[in-house]
Amino acid sequence: MPEEIVGHCWNCGQGLTKLDYGRESTCLNCDKPTHCCRNCRHFAPGRPNECMEPLVERVVEKTRANFCEFFEPAMRAGGPAASATDPERLRGAAEDLFK
Repeated sequence: MPEEIVGHCWNCGQGLTKLDYGRESTCLNCDKPTHCCRNCRHFAPGRPNECMEPLVERVVEKTRANFCEFFEPAMRAGGPAASATDPERLRGAAEDLFK
């Protein structure tokens, strides 16, 4: 029985299971680290330390594996295409509020 997909790779969008998020695990498709800030649901560019958790220790390299205790897999579909369109979609939604 296959494992349930709980998130997606920040780089290529490959579906990841709970077992794919080990400290030194990498994406089977693109070989990028999976337990990193870019794959975390708390990752928030523009916020202090680029994280929604106020007590988190600073991590400089957001695409490298780390030991963050607050890490939780992001449920959004990842990949370059998704990350490029999300800010544009959000900006459009915000502008629609003021029409």
